[in-house]
Amino acid sequence: MMIVMKETASEAEIETVVEKIERVGAHAHRSSGARVTVIGAIGDVETDAQVGALGLEGLPGVDRVVPILKPYKLASAQIRHGEPSVIEVGSRRIGGSSFALIAGPCTVESREQVLATADAVKAGGAALLRGGAYKPRTSPYTFQGLREEGLALLAEAKEHTGMPIVTELMDVRDLPAVLEIADVIQIGARNMQNFTLLSEVGRAGRPVLLKRGLSATLEELLMAAEYILKEGNPHVMLCERGIRTFESAYRATLDLQAVPVLKELTHLPVLVDPSHAAGRRELVRAMSLAAAAAGADGIIVEVHPKPEEALCDGPQALRTEDFAEYAQAVHAAAALAGKERPKSLARAA
Repeated sequence: MMIVMKETASEAEIETVVEKIERVGAHAHRSSGARVTVIGAIGDVETDAQVGALGLEGLPGVDRVVPILKPYKLASAQIRHGEPSVIEVGSRRIGGSSFALIAGPCTVESREQVLATADAVKAGGAALLRGGAYKPRTSPYTFQGLREEGLALLAEAKEHTGMPIVTELMDVRDLPAVLEIADVIQIGARNMQNFTLLSEVGRAGRPVLLKRGLSATLEELLMAAEYILKEGNPHVMLCERGIRTFESAYRATLDLQAVPVLKELTHLPVLVDPSHAAGRRELVRAMSLAAAAAGADGIIVEVHPKPEEALCDGPQALRTEDFAEYAQAVHAAAALAGKERPKSLARAA
């Protein structure tokens, strides 16, 4: 359940509520907004009943007690009292009124490739640099990434450009190495329901970009996010990247209705990956503009200096020389939806 404190509630009154909740074995998740503090009492059926019997409504500083009916308690929009979460990555903000463009190669292939791409996307207005060191592939015989060498190249690109890094984690055994480099850990669609991995990432505390599985419902995506949130990591971003349908004209169906629906269901930022859904670069711009206009909090897109030579997903990668014009159009579409670029990036442009 959710305990909404009064605007005038003191710190001592808030701590009293937290102490009573935790005394019966529930977890007290505190969320302080601009005006009020909301405390989520999270537990199983037995502890929920015990919290309900505490009589919290009558305590000083408590405004009201509201049951959280959704199975995803911490991801629910209720827990933030309708206020969206904003994730800070370095000096960049994602969520609320802030829109972030994340760009870079699908996979790190060489020093020349990753540095050239990093320079191009930074100059074009991207907020964060993406790049895969570990790559899940359908065939075990295709390029799987440079692994530790790829992480080292991403670290060099970060040092060179100052851009925060988004990279994918596939195996808990690689978590320490990834944590040394990544500012945002990406959990790919294939691992959306790898619950052990999600829990470990939750305990790590680093911001997480969680991609929707190819056949996952929105509720399943939110329940996956709950695994991260329940471990005490509130820095979770959701990503729509296309779902599997009967249509075969393109790789996947980009479910843009997911953006406004998720905005109703959750306080977490919602991003879109048009590259993996489209599978063809000529479709990426249109889907990006549509995603930005639909109210997405950001877009993660693939960019490569020589897509025809790419070791992974070349046909869907934008060319580096086309990125600046693409980014300008996407930011304009995001502005129509009431989003703004990070102030530092806006000044630089």
